[in-house]
Amino acid sequence: MRTYLVTGGAGFIGSNYIHYMFRKYGDEIRIINVDVLTYAGNLENLREVEGRDNYTFIRANICDREAIERIFAENEIDRVVHFAAESHVDRSIVHPEVFVETNVLGTATMLNAARKAWEQPDGSYPEGKKFLHVSTDEVYGSLPDEEGAYFYETTPYQPHSPYSASKAGSDMLVRSYMDTYGFPANITNCSNNYGPYQFPEKMIPLMIHNALEGKKLPVYGDGRNVRDWLYVEDHAKAIDLVQEKGRLFETYNIGGHNEKRNIEIVKIIIATLQELLPADDPRRAHINEDLITFVEDRKGHDLRYAIAPDKIKAELGWEPETMFAEGIKKTIRWYFEHEEWLAHATSGAYQEYYEKMYAGR
Repeated sequence: MRTYLVTGGAGFIGSNYIHYMFRKYGDEIRIINVDVLTYAGNLENLREVEGRDNYTFIRANICDREAIERIFAENEIDRVVHFAAESHVDRSIVHPEVFVETNVLGTATMLNAARKAWEQPDGSYPEGKKFLHVSTDEVYGSLPDEEGAYFYETTPYQPHSPYSASKAGSDMLVRSYMDTYGFPANITNCSNNYGPYQFPEKMIPLMIHNALEGKKLPVYGDGRNVRDWLYVEDHAKAIDLVQEKGRLFETYNIGGHNEKRNIEIVKIIIATLQELLPADDPRRAHINEDLITFVEDRKGHDLRYAIAPDKIKAELGWEPETMFAEGIKKTIRWYFEHEEWLAHATSGAYQEYYEKMYAGR
C-alpha cells in the first residue's frame, strides 16, 4: 500500500485532494494528513474520511523539524504532496514575515526530512519516491492585458507580493534540491482555484457569503484585473497525474482556461444566486448589483494571470474539464448545502480579520 504524506490537508485544496484520492483509489492507498490548523485549516472539511483505517491526521507545524522527521521515521512515506502554505495576498502585505517562515523555512524543513528519510548511502533514491511541491502562477508576476500572453513553465519569475515572493523562494528551494541532490520532485504552478471548502476570505466564497447576507461586495480598484479560474477537483486530478506520470525534476503549469475579470466574476455570482435560489427565498430580494462596492486597490495588485497548460496536456493528457459556468453553479450549490460549515468558518477570528481589512472602505 502506497503511503502519501499530505501537508496542509485540512485546507481548501488539500482537503479536496484527499477526497479525490480516496474516491479514486479507496483502500489501495494510505494518507497521512499533517496540518497545524491555522485559521484556514478546518477538520470539518474531512469529516467523511475521519473513520477510515487508511487515513491519519497529525497536528504538526511544517517548520517543526523534530515533528516532521518523526513522521518520516515512524512511517514508510512514498509520496509527499506539499500544499501547506500561507496563501492570502492581503495577509502577506500585513505580516510578510509569517509567509517567509511558513512558505520558505517550512518547505526547507519538509525537503530536509524527506531527503534524510529517502536518500541512500550512494546518494540515490528508491524508485517510486516523489515530492510534489504545489505552487502558484503568482510567482510569474503580471501579464499584459492582451490576447496571446500566457505564463509558461519557462516564464521568468517576477513576484510582486510578499506571498508570491515567498512561494517563488520555496519553488527555488525545491529546484535547488533537484539539481544539487538529484532529489525526486516535481513542481506544479496553478491558477486561481475555486470550489467546495474554500475559506471565505478568498474572492468567490467571500462574494457568495456576503451576497447571501445582503452585505457589500468589495471589489478592488476598478474590478478589471483578470484571473484564470480552475475548479479544484480538476486541480486534484492534475496533481495525481503528475505524481503518477510526471517526469522527475519537471515543472508543470496547471491552468483552467477560464479567464475572467474580477467584476465579471462578481456579476456572474449575483446572477447565478438569483437563478439557483428558490422563488420564495427572501434573500433574492437583496441580491443585486447594488451590493457591489469598489474599494481601494490592493498594493502591488497584478493586472492579469493566465496559464498555458500546454505541457501537461501534451505529456500527461490533462486538461480542465469544468468550465466556469458549470463550476460556479456546483460551488454555489455546495455552499447552499453546507450553510453550517460556512457559519463556523465565518465566525470569530475571521470576522475580526474581515472588519480590519474592509472597515471604512
